[in-house]
Amino acid sequence: MISSLWSDIVALTRRNMLILKRTPDVFIFSTIQPIIFVVLFNAVFGGSITPAGFDSYLDFLVPGVMIQTIMFASINTGVALAQDLESGSLDRFRSLPISRLSILVGRTNADSVRSLVVNAVVIVSGLVLGMSTDGGILGIIAGLGLAVLFANSIQWGFAFMALQLKSVQSVQAGAFLPTFPLVFAASTFAPVENMPTWIQVFAERQPVTVTINAIRGFFYGGDVLEASGVSLGTSVLYSLLWIFGLFVFFAALSVRKFNQN
Repeated sequence: MISSLWSDIVALTRRNMLILKRTPDVFIFSTIQPIIFVVLFNAVFGGSITPAGFDSYLDFLVPGVMIQTIMFASINTGVALAQDLESGSLDRFRSLPISRLSILVGRTNADSVRSLVVNAVVIVSGLVLGMSTDGGILGIIAGLGLAVLFANSIQWGFAFMALQLKSVQSVQAGAFLPTFPLVFAASTFAPVENMPTWIQVFAERQPVTVTINAIRGFFYGGDVLEASGVSLGTSVLYSLLWIFGLFVFFAALSVRKFNQN
């Protein structure tokens, strides 16, 4: 039973990876975009913003761009799933002797691999521009790993949205409603303590902020967070709790909705 599920997941993950391989323009553009964000935001804000505890704005920026990229790229999970619904591909999969769970897992796995590659490119671009490496290679690997886990949990949220809305246009329009406040009412591009008090209440506790803080701690050492009254251990704990909670909640809803369709 478990071996059959595993083989189904591997096969469908490979299928979705092949689709990405056959549309290289999509992958290339999704890789170039975050590099542009790193270069442009560092050039525009680097001379005027140096958050407390950081050597440069670039150090503060790179983890933020990583999570921003994940949030916007994860919308493609919902769009791709909606395309499969509209084209009838999912109906054909349902007729095959494979696990229904593997259909959804294969989709999110493939997109998680893409997030891994794209975020690795973002890190390399930051290093080329002069990003600090106080956390060493292990810190970078830990931060990248946490980012991929976060990406997978968010992708399940958009998968559920696709199963609920069932059309590409609806997913594209609806996905930005949760994405924008999560990305911009966070420590993505500016310190939370500089925001109005009513925004800080939300920004300090939401999953994007705590995950970005954890990645910054991994990359540069936990002392960079102390100036903002944040600890690495707390940020990692809250991030993992958010990741686990989002994954369990949306995976359960997605599987249930998929079985009902």
